[in-house]
Amino acid sequence: MKRVFLISLSVLIMSGCATKKDLAYLNNLSETGGEGYFTMEVPYYKIQPRDVLYVSVKTQTPEGSLDEVLMSRSSASSSYLMQNEASQFVSGYSVDPQGMLNVPLLGEIPVAGKDIYEIRNLIQTHADSLFRHAYVEVRLLSYKFTVIGEVRTPGTYVNYNDQLTVLEAIGRAGGISDAGSRREILVVRPVDKKTLTYKINLQDKSLLESPAYFLSPNDVVIVQASSKKIFNLNLPTYTFIVTTVSSALTATILYLHYFNTTSN
Repeated sequence: MKRVFLISLSVLIMSGCATKKDLAYLNNLSETGGEGYFTMEVPYYKIQPRDVLYVSVKTQTPEGSLDEVLMSRSSASSSYLMQNEASQFVSGYSVDPQGMLNVPLLGEIPVAGKDIYEIRNLIQTHADSLFRHAYVEVRLLSYKFTVIGEVRTPGTYVNYNDQLTVLEAIGRAGGISDAGSRREILVVRPVDKKTLTYKINLQDKSLLESPAYFLSPNDVVIVQASSKKIFNLNLPTYTFIVTTVSSALTATILYLHYFNTTSN
């Protein structure tokens, strides 16, 4: 009976162990060497209401230097604007619920549904009508993303690049923990007045062609717990059941043995 218990316990423990394949990323890529090609369309994020933009307009002086005529809502340096999220929000321009950007000297500019490059060209047109040799710079300040679930450092992060992949986002969060599943990742994306959800598998090469491979501002990446973690959480219960059943069988056998002995 002790042997049965040990065998059962060993099976339970082994079934809760992770394999090398469980911990790998994109593990079904070709192993023959060479390059693999995947069609991927890099998205251009369309500005939405409540986004915050950095807008700068410079003009050339007669001496040839650049003079700042508009730099968001502060005359502070660019380094100050990038120090933290609070300073970005205060210094930037928010897109109102109607999708308009109200910029001093330039007035209201419709920006919702346009990408950063389209907005820059639009503001450049407005600036050219007011200034000579104007130079316009536009950036998205409110590019935040959130990674939660089974990662080492969950939280909300700010991206300062034009593009961000889901692999980079998870890397910013410290990577998937030992209890996380690389096969079950959920990306939640707010778009206009609706929410899109994508289920992706970081172990499958189809990830490279998924619309969720490149993240958008305000995306939430949720890393689900692996079946191993669920098993390990329930292991004390399984062990208790095995122990109880084993003890009951042992007691039954002893009782039957005693009963047969006394009967003879």
